[in-house]
Amino acid sequence: MALLNFRRPIEQPALPPAHLSALLEGFSIEVMPRTAQKIPDFRALLPARTRVYIAHIDGTPNADMVATARRLRAEGMEPVPHFPARSIAGRTELADLVARYEGDADVRAGLILGGGVATPRGGFDASRQLLETGLFARFTTLNVAGHPEGNRDIDPEGGEARVMDALRWKQDFARETGVDMAIVTQFAFDAAPVIDWTARLQDAGITLPVHLGIAGPAKLQTLIRFAIACGVGPSLSVLQKRARDVTKLLLPFEPTELATALAAHKAAHPDFAVTQLHLFPLGGIEAACAWTHAQGGAVARPATPS
Repeated sequence: MALLNFRRPIEQPALPPAHLSALLEGFSIEVMPRTAQKIPDFRALLPARTRVYIAHIDGTPNADMVATARRLRAEGMEPVPHFPARSIAGRTELADLVARYEGDADVRAGLILGGGVATPRGGFDASRQLLETGLFARFTTLNVAGHPEGNRDIDPEGGEARVMDALRWKQDFARETGVDMAIVTQFAFDAAPVIDWTARLQDAGITLPVHLGIAGPAKLQTLIRFAIACGVGPSLSVLQKRARDVTKLLLPFEPTELATALAAHKAAHPDFAVTQLHLFPLGGIEAACAWTHAQGGAVARPATPS
């Protein structure tokens, strides 16, 4: 049972709060249309112009996702919808979706990704194909997905040769078109695999900034379930350490230790590729935002604080 192979915890160095606040500045967060409906007003939780990614969940009507983007724009946020290649039926649907986002919510940014659907709904199988359509010509930001702990969908035999080739192609695309691009990653729980991965990016000639995914406060059982489902491997050890302390099993797991370690590395290595954090609110949007308020100070202050 790999999950029970516990190791001694590694103590993290003390860090001035200012370093953590600096890393949290400009953070983004992810929502789904059905969870967004439960939030009375995003301005009470998030700073003005926060980038809010709209997850494209299979089965959710496109109209609901466009309505979520329109509402976020009206409340002073920057909506960033997902465009998963395998969930889009074809060029006609993509063109309609892009036009509706642009016309209804003034969307100018998107996350272009392959998607987690095993069988493509249409002719799109990879994010590169979406970029090649030219339908995002009026977008100013086109971010792409990153996987610090590997992606078996792209490199089924392990390793990351195909992933690196794809990122190099996307970096060339950004340079040729002049669009802003960053790598937005799957969530992680341990700084060491992330730091190692960014070093490999540099070795591969990939210099795109990284917006690292972290999980907001949530129950340990919830995080383990999501981590296994999403293929998070090496950093599961952090959850293992937590699981051995029965006094903490019912307490929410917070990403403070990870964020602190990343901020410390950033302070010591200013060229560290991670420039911002992207929150997955696996334990709820309110809990994730409460954590940013506590750790980020002024940079995380809501647009209309209570």
